[in-house]
Amino acid sequence: MKLILQNIFRFIVLVLVQVLILNNIKFLGFINPYLYILFIIILPLNISRSFLLILAFALGLSIDIFSNTVGIHAFATVFVAFMREPLIKLLIPRDDNHEIVVPSMLSFGKSQFIKYAILMVLAHHIVLFFIESFSFSNFISFSTRTLSSAAFTLILLLSIERLKMRR
Repeated sequence: MKLILQNIFRFIVLVLVQVLILNNIKFLGFINPYLYILFIIILPLNISRSFLLILAFALGLSIDIFSNTVGIHAFATVFVAFMREPLIKLLIPRDDNHEIVVPSMLSFGKSQFIKYAILMVLAHHIVLFFIESFSFSNFISFSTRTLSSAAFTLILLLSIERLKMRR
């Protein structure tokens, strides 16, 4: 029950932080962190895949509603949620996989968690910005925006993880 309440609280806080604070940050005019993806990244591993996809859709749709976007965040979060399980199986050895309940630097190890976070954030940002522009015609602008926003998001995400480790 504690884990459920904790995740409901995390969902609400991440949506509010994203729409009230982070969506208003346009560092250098084009860098925007999308910290809400942290919710999908650190959800418990024992959650069913269908429930994970529903939660991802609800998270993305919440961001879309508050950001006045037309489903791009919902699509990107569902895509990342769909990729999550195969990615974890790829990065974490099978014998270690069954004892991990919640993805974190402590449970995955620092380097594995950082790899996992980088791949999840990059996948999210590539899909998000591709759908937003719906073109690779200006590839340099697309790449710059994707990589810089992903880097900013990763800095925030990994900082939060480091703070959690110190508790």
